[in-house]
Amino acid sequence: MGICGTAMGNVALMLRESGHRVSGSDTGIYPPMSDLLIDAGVEILDGWDAERLAELQPDRVVVGNAISRGNPEIEWLLTTRALPIVSLPALLSETLLSTRQPIVITGTHGKTTTSALTAYLLREHRADPGWLIGGVPRDLPTGAHVGAVGRPFVIEGDEYDSAFFDKRSKFIHYQPRILAVNNLEFDHGDIFRDLQDIQRSFSHVIRLVPQNGFILYNGDDENLAPLLPVNWCSCFSVGVGERCDLRIEGFTESPTGARFRLRWRGALWEEIAWPMHGLYNARNVAIALLAAGLAIKPEDPFCALSPGVLANYQGVKRRQENLCNETELVILEDFGHHPTAVAQVLESLRRRYPEHQLTACFEPRSNTGATNIFQDRFTDALALADAVYLGPVFRGERYAEDKRLNTSEMASRLNEKGICSAAFSDFDSLLAELLEATHSKTDKPRCVVFFSNGGFGGIQHTYAKSAKSNTSVT
Repeated sequence: MGICGTAMGNVALMLRESGHRVSGSDTGIYPPMSDLLIDAGVEILDGWDAERLAELQPDRVVVGNAISRGNPEIEWLLTTRALPIVSLPALLSETLLSTRQPIVITGTHGKTTTSALTAYLLREHRADPGWLIGGVPRDLPTGAHVGAVGRPFVIEGDEYDSAFFDKRSKFIHYQPRILAVNNLEFDHGDIFRDLQDIQRSFSHVIRLVPQNGFILYNGDDENLAPLLPVNWCSCFSVGVGERCDLRIEGFTESPTGARFRLRWRGALWEEIAWPMHGLYNARNVAIALLAAGLAIKPEDPFCALSPGVLANYQGVKRRQENLCNETELVILEDFGHHPTAVAQVLESLRRRYPEHQLTACFEPRSNTGATNIFQDRFTDALALADAVYLGPVFRGERYAEDKRLNTSEMASRLNEKGICSAAFSDFDSLLAELLEATHSKTDKPRCVVFFSNGGFGGIQHTYAKSAKSNTSVT
């Protein structure tokens, strides 16, 4: 149920690859996932129909975490107990991860990027890995691959809950052999009360790492200090701090990429030059290198790796994806939906394009981002730009006015700081004003970044096409 979701769809493809007969129901069915499923022989059923489900009589019903009480198929399943139900994480644990060596990538930020990097490194070094990536990796043939029994399997360890009947974090099911904790901040205010509540959930997955396993963690993150290191397995810290086991030094970046050095317990290991940007991505790749190395040769992880394969690494779609790269105009799309991620990207863009006017467009869309929990922090993060365009709050009617993100108030505060800002009730108005500003004469080239964990109404692509041709949209 919910088969067209990114995770659910990719798992359906892996199950089909493993020889299972798979079908699924969903609403709002659209490409590319629908095409991938159909091409793989997976039947997609439109909408929810309890009678249809009763006739199908599947062996198991996998329930996605977007499915809730009131769904007619769920209500029939609970009333009749006719078919066994299971959450997606529990199914993965039972059918796949129990026969693999799971590398579980966790953290508030960077899970998709670090997972894609780790899988790519393992594949390039012929480790026959499997993987499940919550995005579209440019350097892997698919977002999901079964891999070989007994070999590494890279999976994003999401801290969000598993299903309406299983409120544990997904990563509790994933049996980590190697656990990476990129960072830890308060997020998902709809299911966690506070930072301590999230720390508690992370402490649970940390306890699941066996004695012969490894934990890699951000040594610069003070929120992880109460949790790591532990004494029952090997723990390695990664970061810029002097005490980090794997230390990042000499970080610099330009429009073409970044360079930095890695020291392993004081000894220079390698200088990395690659096309990705941001200090946060340097930490992501350092963790990925260490995770892949430990999976291949735990007694000497860096002997097993050739970092030269990173020279042409392309990353994951919608993570600073370049939509336009011209002399006078750079347009990027980013998945940023947390104030820390937004600030990190804008800081990186300032270093890369110091002569450009920096414009940030932000769609408040996540369950936390649409509320006013982070209103002050989002305002401070966006203040790193020269101009800010705030899109409508996604499904803002879900929230009481005193709980909803107030974009008009944010725009006012930003204008007081001297940052040209405006809040919009619809995407078309935002697009029209952004195009008008772009087509006006300016002494500076322009860099525009769109932040959203959703679609932003598709206007980023319309804007890129129109801005490049310098024509207005009708």
